Amino acid sequence: MSKYKLAEAFQAVQDKNEKAFVSYIMAGDGGLAALKDQLLYLQEIGVTVAEIGIPFSDPVADGPVIQEAGKRALAQGVTLKGVLEYLAVHKDELQIPIVLMTYLNPVFQYGAEAFAKDSSKAGVSGVIIPDMPLEEEVEVSAALKKSDLALIRLVTLTSPEERVAKITDGAEGFIYAVTVKGITGVRTSYQDDVAAYLERIKSKSAVPVLAGFGVSSKEQAAELGQHCDGVIVGSKIVELFHEGKKEDIKQLLPHATVKSR
Repeated sequence: MSKYKLAEAFQAVQDKNEKAFVSYIMAGDGGLAALKDQLLYLQEIGVTVAEIGIPFSDPVADGPVIQEAGKRALAQGVTLKGVLEYLAVHKDELQIPIVLMTYLNPVFQYGAEAFAKDSSKAGVSGVIIPDMPLEEEVEVSAALKKSDLALIRLVTLTSPEERVAKITDGAEGFIYAVTVKGITGVRTSYQDDVAAYLERIKSKSAVPVLAGFGVSSKEQAAELGQHCDGVIVGSKIVELFHEGKKEDIKQLLPHATVKSR
């Protein structure tokens, strides 16, 4: 699969005058064998894109819920290579675009070229590397480009105008607009300037802008979605899968309806 699958998914949502909904899950939380069923369920309920987190020992951007999920996955022996091999086996059953969220160290350990090639073979459409600064993405971005994968960039509330312009220039897939100052996790409210921040990024970006970090309810998704192209929900979905309450994930989606497999 290529980054164009991402573009098609976002276009389909836009054509229906709806907002995109990206769901984050931790690969291997509950065992790697659970990943396919989780992805099929997200596909069934109408999620736009599935973001798959790769467990890592030093997850600097992750809050406690995702950190604990990563620890459970690591305890199961889950690795980046293992996830890609698993996805490659099951990719024909998955129509939903898949984006990987991993840190820079595992990618370098793997080798950027090999990582890009194996990600492509696994049906991945894009990659998010939250601890990789724009200035250091050249080696990885070149490898991803060869394999037709999108490198998805993040923008934060503290990013100055000049940096936002650099990040949005040549952006691929979508822009991940971080809506809180801090790590991932459930929030009950947002700063007053978040709406203006999202609209500012959207005015500069040629690709969809999605709000992430802290989105944990349908109401929050709808509120933030008014100012951008959709939302990314992580900690709440990880929590619901872990607690065996996957049916409750449907309640988070603003527009999705259940599709038959």
